[in-house]
Amino acid sequence: CDPKADSTRLMLHSKAQTTILELAAERGAVEDIELEEVLLTGYNNIKCVESGGPEPGVGCAGRGIITAIN
Repeated sequence: CDPKADSTRLMLHSKAQTTILELAAERGAVEDIELEEVLLTGYNNIKCVESGGPEPGVGCAGRGIITAIN
């Protein structure tokens, strides 16, 4: 598994946005994150969120997606 956190970069016309898992690691829990902190509006008003994942080659990106959904 080789997760990336840059899938919204082109829609946002910027560098990769901060992921939910990065913020959760800083704060201690996903519950400590507000939606407004991770939901950005990009091209054509498309809402963008990056869930993130483990370092490349370590773990499974699916866990990051499940954590982000929760």
